[in-house]
Amino acid sequence: MTTTQPTQPPDQLHIYLRKVKLSQKWMLFGAAIFLVCVPVFFQAPLVRTWPVLSLLMTIGWLALSLFLMRSRTTWVWGDLLIGFTLSWLTGSIYWGWLRGEPLLHLPIEALGIPFAVWCLHQGWGKIGNWFYLGSLFGTAVTDGYFYITGLIPSWRQLMTVDPSFAVSILRDALSLVSTPWGISWAIVLVLLLLGVGLLPLKSKQLHKWVFSGAVLSTILVDSLFLVAACAA
Repeated sequence: MTTTQPTQPPDQLHIYLRKVKLSQKWMLFGAAIFLVCVPVFFQAPLVRTWPVLSLLMTIGWLALSLFLMRSRTTWVWGDLLIGFTLSWLTGSIYWGWLRGEPLLHLPIEALGIPFAVWCLHQGWGKIGNWFYLGSLFGTAVTDGYFYITGLIPSWRQLMTVDPSFAVSILRDALSLVSTPWGISWAIVLVLLLLGVGLLPLKSKQLHKWVFSGAVLSTILVDSLFLVAACAA
C-alpha cells in the first residue's frame, strides 16, 4: 500500500502566493522611488565633476541588468535596472555637457523613447521601460512648471554663474514660486502627478506599480528641492 505526501491546501497556497506577489509589488514600488532619487542626489554632483565616468558607468548598469535578468529569481530587478540604465545614460549626456541649456533637457532625457517603445512592442523589458517612461513623465511635468512660472532664466543662471551667487538666484526663483500663479500651478501639477501615479496601484501588474513609483517620486524630489531653496 502506498501513501501520498500531504499537500498544502489550495486555499492556503493561493493566499501565500498572493502575499508574495503583494510584497513584490511594494518592493518594486519602493525601488522605483529610490532609483528616481539616485540620479538627483548622486549622479548630479558626480556628472558635474566626472562626466565621462558617469557616462561609462552606463555600461556597468547595463551589464548588471542583463546579468540579473538571466535568473528567474532576479529577472524583475534586472528588468527594472534596464529602465534605470536608460535614465542614467540620458542624464549623463545632459547634465555632463548640456546642462546650461534648459530647453534641451527634456529632448535629451527623451532619447530613450524609441528604444522603450520598440521593446514594449516586442514584449521585452516591460518593467524597466515603464519605469523609464514614468520617470520621464515626471521630468516633463517638472520642466513644464519651470516654463509656466518663468523659472527657465533662473535655471540657466544656476548652471553658469559662480556658486557664490546661487543663493540670490534661488531666492529670486522662490519669489516666483510663491506667487498665486506659481502656487496655483504647483497644486494643479501635483494633482496631475497624484492622479497619474495612484491610478496604476489598482492594477495587479508589476510594471504599473513601477510606473506609479516613478511618477509619484517626482513629488518627493521636487519637494526636497523646494525645501532646499527655502533654506538657502
